[in-house]
Amino acid sequence: MKNEERGDYMEPVKNATTVRFTSPLFSGMVYAFITMAISSLIYSFVLTLTNQSEDSLTFFAYLIHAFAIFIGSYACGKRINSRGWYYGGILGLVYAIIIILIGFLTMDNGISLHTLFALAVAYLTGALGGILGVNHTK
Repeated sequence: MKNEERGDYMEPVKNATTVRFTSPLFSGMVYAFITMAISSLIYSFVLTLTNQSEDSLTFFAYLIHAFAIFIGSYACGKRINSRGWYYGGILGLVYAIIIILIGFLTMDNGISLHTLFALAVAYLTGALGGILGVNHTK
């Protein structure tokens, strides 16, 4: 006797649950921190497996953060569909403030002119990513 004849055949799942973030800023931050973590792991493997000196660590750390802000603001702009420069810039500032707070709390870094420059670059990188995300054709 077949399963269909007994009436115990399986119905396809129509209402599967998916994880969806409602806030574009929050989803952009998640994308940014995931990108930062993966990029940092890749760079640490490169440092481990090659004879590259750790003198370039500061430059690549800034590059990884800029890339993470760009990816996060791009994802945010893609979801928001308007004012990508605004939301991308906000995302860049929030990301930079979180990183600056982590540096302040763990290594006692203070606020200097260099910190303000990093905030400005984070805002501009986020604004660019948000603009490109809004203008991305589907």
